[in-house]
Amino acid sequence: DVQLVESGGGTVQPGGSLRLSCAATGPGTGALSMAWFRQSPGKAREGVAAFWPGGAVTKYTDSVKGRFTILRGDGDRRIDLELNDLKLEDTGMYFCAADWPGTYPRWQRNGLGTAGYTYWGQGTQVTVS
Repeated sequence: DVQLVESGGGTVQPGGSLRLSCAATGPGTGALSMAWFRQSPGKAREGVAAFWPGGAVTKYTDSVKGRFTILRGDGDRRIDLELNDLKLEDTGMYFCAADWPGTYPRWQRNGLGTAGYTYWGQGTQVTVS
């Protein structure tokens, strides 16, 4: 199976920045559809940012638009998330997710949904305080 390993989490003051990284390893040579999610205690897992490999298209949840940037590299097996102007409500466990690409219309509908991905990392904690 594909394995995902996240890194880069930590504690930062409001207004600060972090950069998270996710590396994918495993069988296959094709590009992966990859995304970042986050979850806080008592809340549902939320799609933060997603990357469509076919045309390098991205999408973001409204609360992070203009502050976070998703970046793809290393033969479509690595994805980073730049978090800028961090707010208290950005605190949570951030998870990397991946799957073999489906269709673009499906990604448009489900790219920020948990059902769109079958491979998940263990998460990296981001704390803003």
